[in-house]
Amino acid sequence: MSIAKDKANEWLAATNLDQDAREQISLLLENQEELEEAFQNDLAFGTGGLRGIMGIGTNRINKFTVGMATQGFSNYLKSQFNSDIKVAIAYDSRNNSRLFAETAAGVFSANGIKVFLFEDLRPTPELSFAIRYLGCQGGVVLTASHNPREYNGYKAYWEDGGQIVPPHDQNIIAEVQKIQSIDEINFNSNPSLIQTIGEDVDKAYLQMIHGLSLSKKEIERHSDLKIVFSPIHGTGITMVPKALEELGFKNVHVVEEQSVPDGDFPTVVYPNPEEQEAMSLALKTARNIDADLVMATDPDADRVGIAVKNSKGDFQLLNGNQTGALLVYYLLKKWSEKGLEGNEYIGKTIVTTELIRDIASAYEVNCYDTLTGFKWIADLIRSKEGKEIFIGGGEESYGYMIGEMVRDKDAVASSVMIAEMTAWAKDKEMSVFDLLIEVYGKHGFYYEELKSITKKGLKGAEEIKDMMINFRQNPPSQLAGSHIINTIDYLEGQKIDENGKKEPVDLPKSNVLQYLTADGTKVSVRPSGTEPKIKFYFSVKSELEGNDYFRTEEKLKNKVHNLLKDLNL
Repeated sequence: MSIAKDKANEWLAATNLDQDAREQISLLLENQEELEEAFQNDLAFGTGGLRGIMGIGTNRINKFTVGMATQGFSNYLKSQFNSDIKVAIAYDSRNNSRLFAETAAGVFSANGIKVFLFEDLRPTPELSFAIRYLGCQGGVVLTASHNPREYNGYKAYWEDGGQIVPPHDQNIIAEVQKIQSIDEINFNSNPSLIQTIGEDVDKAYLQMIHGLSLSKKEIERHSDLKIVFSPIHGTGITMVPKALEELGFKNVHVVEEQSVPDGDFPTVVYPNPEEQEAMSLALKTARNIDADLVMATDPDADRVGIAVKNSKGDFQLLNGNQTGALLVYYLLKKWSEKGLEGNEYIGKTIVTTELIRDIASAYEVNCYDTLTGFKWIADLIRSKEGKEIFIGGGEESYGYMIGEMVRDKDAVASSVMIAEMTAWAKDKEMSVFDLLIEVYGKHGFYYEELKSITKKGLKGAEEIKDMMINFRQNPPSQLAGSHIINTIDYLEGQKIDENGKKEPVDLPKSNVLQYLTADGTKVSVRPSGTEPKIKFYFSVKSELEGNDYFRTEEKLKNKVHNLLKDLNL
C-alpha cells in the first residue's frame, strides 16, 4: 500500500500532471483497493506489448503511461540509430486511441524523431507494412486488439515491421524505468516533424495484398461469391471490403449494424471474432442471403474469424486451428503446382495445431515452432531472411500471415486469401467444409479446445503464479488414460522424457508447460501475456471415422472432457 501511495504522490508532485488527473488520483487515495490496482505495479510488455485498462495510474493506460513508454522508446531508438530516425504510428477505433496516438507522435517529435501518423484509423498489419515501406526504424499502434472496451494498448515495433522482441523489449522497459518522474516526459511536440499519411500507403499495401493471389482465374469465374463481412466496429472496414473488391469479388455484404467504427462496441459483449456472440449479426445476414462465406475481424483487424456451411446446411464457426490448417493446405497446394524449390517453410506457435506440421511434412516443407505471439513468427522470418522463404503460417487465436511483406498477423490479407480459397474450392465443386473434411481424411482429425480461467487484479496474478508452480511441482503422470511421454518446460528451456532424460529446447524462455502423451494428445498451460487469464490448450487426434465429421468430433470432445477432469478444471 505504501508503494502505491508513494507512486501516486510522486505523480501529484509533477508539473506535467493536469487538473483532471490530479482529481482522479485524489479520489483513488481514498480507496485502498483501487489505489493498489492503479499504482502498485507498472505496465510491462507482454506478447502484445503494453496493454491494460484505461484510467489514471502506473498500471493503467493513460496519456502519461503512453508518454513514458514513448519517451523510453525514443531514448532507446536514439541509442541504437545515429540520426534520421523515423517511426510510423497507427491507431484503431477504441476510445482514446486517437488521443494516445497524438500523444505518442508529440513525444517522438519532441525528441527529434520524424513521425508518420496515419490520418485516420488503420489496421495493425498496415502499420507493420508502413514501417518497412517508409524505411522507419520503429513504429507504434494504439490498440488493445480484441480485449473488452475498457482496455487500450500500445504495441511497439522494430525496423523490420515486427513487434519488439528481446533484447529490445527489456531494454526499452529499462529506459522507461529510468524515468523517475512524468516531468521527464518531453511533451513539447514539434509539428514540423509529424507527417500525415494515408492514401499512398493504402494503395501500396493493397497492391502488395493483390500480388499474393494464387487463383485469379478461379476468382474471375466465381466473382459473385456471396461473402458476408463484419469489422465489428473496428478498422477492418477501412481495408477489407476494398481489398476484396480490388481482387475481383463483387458480391460482398458488409454487416451494416457493425460497419461504423465505435470504441464502445455497442452490438457485442466482446469485440472478438473468436466469440460466437460477436459473430451473431454476421451469421444472421449470411442466413438471409445464403452466403458462401462469413468473415469478421477484430477492432485492429489483425485477427479474422470465419463461418461456412457444413454438411447439414448449417453455418458453422471454424476455430483458429481449422482456418489456419486450411490456409496452409491451400497455400502449399498452389505453391506445389508452380514448383517448390526446397527452401520454403511454414511458421506456427507451440500451442497451435500439429495438423499444420503434418500438412507441411506431406509437401516436404519445413514447419518451425515459435513461442506464443506473432512477434516470434516475425522474429523467425528475420532469422531466416535471405536463406529460406516464408510461405505463410499462423496461431490458434485467429491470426495468420501470408508472405513476408507484413511482419504481424494480417486479417486483411488473410480475409482475401480465405475468400480466394473459397472460390478455388467452389471451382472444384467443393465447399470450404468439404475441403476441411478432405484435410482431415488425408492428415488425421485434430480437435482443439481452449479453456481460459480469468483471475483479475493483483490477487488474481498471484493465483495464476501459484497454479503454474503447482503444475511444475506436481505434474500429471497420465492424461485421459494415456501416459505422458514428454514434458516441455519452456521456462526451464528443457524437454524431459518419461525416463527423466533431459534435452534443451531451442526457443527463448517463456512461462509455458506442455504435456505430450503416447496417443498424440498435447496439453499446453500458460498465463496470457495480454489478459488476466491462465490458458489451457487441448489438442487430441484420431482418424476421420467413416468420413463422418460430427461423429469423430464428438468422440474427441469427450476425450477433452476427460482431460479437463484429470486436471481438475
